[in-house]
Amino acid sequence: MTNTKLSEPLVLRCGARLKNRFSKSAMTEAFADASDNPIRGHEVLYKRWAEGGMGVQVTGNVMIDRRYLERPGNVVVEDESNLDALRRWAEASKVDGCQVWMQISHPGRQCPIVVNMHPLSPSAEKLQMLGLFGKPRAMTPEDIEDAIGRYAETARIAQKAGFEGVQIHAAHGYLISQFLSPITNRRTDEWGGPLENRARFLRRVYSAIRDVVGPKFAVAVKLNSADFQKGGFTLEDSCQVARWLEQDGIDLIELSGGTYEQMSFVNDAPEEQRDSTKRREAYFLEYAREVRKAVDVPLMVTGGFRSLSAMEEAISEDGIDVIGLARPLCIQPDAVASLLDGSVDTIAVNEEGLMMGRGRFGANTKSWLINLINTVSQVEFYAWQMTRMSRGQAPQDKIRNNAIGYFFWYLNRTTMKGLRRKFVRRG
Repeated sequence: MTNTKLSEPLVLRCGARLKNRFSKSAMTEAFADASDNPIRGHEVLYKRWAEGGMGVQVTGNVMIDRRYLERPGNVVVEDESNLDALRRWAEASKVDGCQVWMQISHPGRQCPIVVNMHPLSPSAEKLQMLGLFGKPRAMTPEDIEDAIGRYAETARIAQKAGFEGVQIHAAHGYLISQFLSPITNRRTDEWGGPLENRARFLRRVYSAIRDVVGPKFAVAVKLNSADFQKGGFTLEDSCQVARWLEQDGIDLIELSGGTYEQMSFVNDAPEEQRDSTKRREAYFLEYAREVRKAVDVPLMVTGGFRSLSAMEEAISEDGIDVIGLARPLCIQPDAVASLLDGSVDTIAVNEEGLMMGRGRFGANTKSWLINLINTVSQVEFYAWQMTRMSRGQAPQDKIRNNAIGYFFWYLNRTTMKGLRRKFVRRG
């Protein structure tokens, strides 16, 4: 093993010990069975990643309420009916001292119509994307309390199943992110208005989870550094929310950014970044530096890391504690082990091949439709690699230029899984 800070352990506030500074970040797997349970493929995939040497891996979106999914194929944990399958998944994920945390989430208005025509949201603000999402219903106080309780129950079950932590998904435009943003939260009661009120839902969720899991179970949060939308959740807001979370006792904050309407978390660096930051690898590193000035809690950054030198610099100079890797691990599941033993110093992912073309058909397109197709194509290519690995197959080592194909694969897969799920539930 090379002499690098990345190989040093990290002990969290709760006492959890990560064996190194690498995390497999959350990616939606979308291959749960028609009853929303994890399958054998989850065990195969996460064991494969654990064997790759990271300190902790975070599952993809696990839903707290089967009425509202991010997409068909999500695992749902709202009771103990699938406890045995969850236990097998957790156990398979803990090879060689790797920890596994369950990411728990509610999509809010970002719930496709094939799942629910009328999802929930803080306010009735519809997501405008090709008619794929219905108009949400503004949550009542009873809905809000119910959701808080569901987050806590899912965390309790995760702990019972053998997961060593949970990550609250408060980014990317999902329900908690919708509460935080003044664009999607137009409420005038205690849950809306000033930031303190908009952050109340997240803080209540954290408090409810901590009450049921106790002080020695890792509880992290994935938080937007910004929405990158005019009038939305800002970097200053993010710093303040991070301060409150630190006061409340959070163990780790992962920083990301964007929503479905501004997909910074799956696209290249946000437009608002300085040119100097765009030339660097990590998309959200500049924002993370500002959050680091506000809090001492361990920080994790995901998105864009490709070279060992940039990762080491983020740890040694930028105050980052954990490097999150996602897409590279779909192509090179052993990337962490290879970086740590010195056999490679760069992990390459060529995503230009996942776009419709170059110029106006590529990353610099002005067309929202082309941008949507390119974005979905990238997400689905990596979803296909996860599916392959879950079947015991090797990932594809070459990226094929088939953006349209992957886009329609997403539409077909989402629709068919959604219809199959509804048929099973009615049966």
